[in-house]
Amino acid sequence: MAEHVEPGTAGGAVAGAGSLGASASTEPAPFVSQVPGTPVHFPHFSGRPVSWVAVSMILVGFLAGGLALVFVIWWLFWVSLGFAVLGLLLAMATSIFDDWY
Repeated sequence: MAEHVEPGTAGGAVAGAGSLGASASTEPAPFVSQVPGTPVHFPHFSGRPVSWVAVSMILVGFLAGGLALVFVIWWLFWVSLGFAVLGLLLAMATSIFDDWY
């Protein structure tokens, strides 16, 4: 049977949660409203500087390579492709996908 939230508890504690033995901490879980449009504040995290450098390298490489294709400048295309690949290798080496919340 589904467990119900007790009306007087802070943080939306679940009735009977103590008998489940879920965790050793006695602090209630943070309350997140399920009503659409309700503002929820999450911690700000803008990533590491090395991640910004890697993404910037990839973007500059793709933009320069695209312009090189439009204006038929083959040496610039290959240099920008190499630059984008270096940015990709930097992103992989620094575990860029671990930067999210």
